[in-house]
Order: sequence, then C-alpha cells, then structure tokens
Amino acid sequence: MKLSSLGYLIKDNKVLMLYRNKKLNDVHKGKYNGVGGKFKKGESPEDCLRREVKEEVGVDIVDYRLRGIITFPSFKDEEDWIVFVYLINKWKGEINYNSPEGELKWFNIDDIFNLSLWDGDRLFLKWLFYDKKFFSAKIIYDITKENDYILRGYEVEFF
Repeated sequence: MKLSSLGYLIKDNKVLMLYRNKKLNDVHKGKYNGVGGKFKKGESPEDCLRREVKEEVGVDIVDYRLRGIITFPSFKDEEDWIVFVYLINKWKGEINYNSPEGELKWFNIDDIFNLSLWDGDRLFLKWLFYDKKFFSAKIIYDITKENDYILRGYEVEFF
C-alpha cells in the first residue's frame, strides 16, 4: 500500500497546479495535479505534505487543513494508494516556479476542470473546493493493457 499527501495552495480564488512533465516513468505525466507525494519512512501525512511542498514548490506551509482521504484500489502495479488531501491557505517564502516535478501555474478554481486531469480528480476537486464537508472516497480505475486508466466508479461519504 502506498500512502501519500496531496496539497492545493489557494490564494484569491486561484489554485496552484503542477503540470507533470519532468519525471521519467511518471504515472501522472501530462496531467495537472496538486503538489505532494509518497510518505517516507516514519512520516505522518502532515510531515509528508510539508516536505513535498518544500521540495516541489520551495515554500514552508503555515495554514493548511485536511479536507479528505481517498483510496485508489490497485492503482499502479496492483497496489492500493491512499491519499490525504489538503487545502493550503498560507505559506512562507517565494514559490519556485521551476519545480523539479513540472510546471507550476495559477488557475482560477472554476477553470481547472478544463485542464488535463485524471477523471477521478474532476470528482474530488469539486468536493474539495465546493463542498464544506470532509470527504472519504474510493475512486476505482480499470487499467488497460496499454496502461490507460479508465474511471470505473467511485464511492464517497461526507462528514
């Protein structure tokens, strides 16, 4: 099982999105995403989020909150992924737009749904930005022989 944290920096009704185009063999290549990554040994979800935001964006997060948890069964290499999803409202430092993961760019929240996103992200980003409740979800993909990911379904509960 892979554990990861994913954060979305927000400011003035805009969200910082990362276009994944720099890493080799990146399952997210060619898609926009928040910033984050997999836990290192001994990390909490918040430790992981702070480290990944610092590595990918160059800032230290100050005000953030956990908004949801998503399970992706058999996502890559038949391994389940669990993702802790955060909104980040305040940080210290200057954003490094030359991220080692890809290109960082601000978008109006309403416009992100026009970007190249995972189909499942289109679901949870609506819950993240437009629903005030905490969510717990399972997003299920079928993976073809060509390694295309096809959204098969989802379950969600709001708290």
